Amino acid sequence: MINTNAFDYINVLDKAADAAWLRNDVIAHNIANATTPGYVRQDVAFESELKKAIGRSSNTSNMDQRVANVKTHQLDAEIYSDNVGHAYRLDGNNVDIETENVALAENQLKYQGLMTSINQEFANLKAVIK
Repeated sequence: MINTNAFDYINVLDKAADAAWLRNDVIAHNIANATTPGYVRQDVAFESELKKAIGRSSNTSNMDQRVANVKTHQLDAEIYSDNVGHAYRLDGNNVDIETENVALAENQLKYQGLMTSINQEFANLKAVIK
């Protein structure tokens, strides 16, 4: 990552895109294990961590300053087991294939939006350089 104020949003968007990519892999893993007895679905925690990181500088009303204060090296997505101890089926598996397919589609749209935002940030920088 680049350490300058010009890239604050790009660095945060990069972390969000990495988290979305990881979530895509986790959802695909859930779908692949939808019929595995005892499998517990997994998900990725990122948005709540980002919200906390941005909220830490709540004494600032300016979003640019809040994003600039985010320590991206501490902002990592984490995989966790979802609804441990709660199964939809008798074999202990708690993966609902329809829910996973909807989550996959939602996550793909989110990733595409993040990529569009990153590209737009670079286009803005390019326009400034010209």
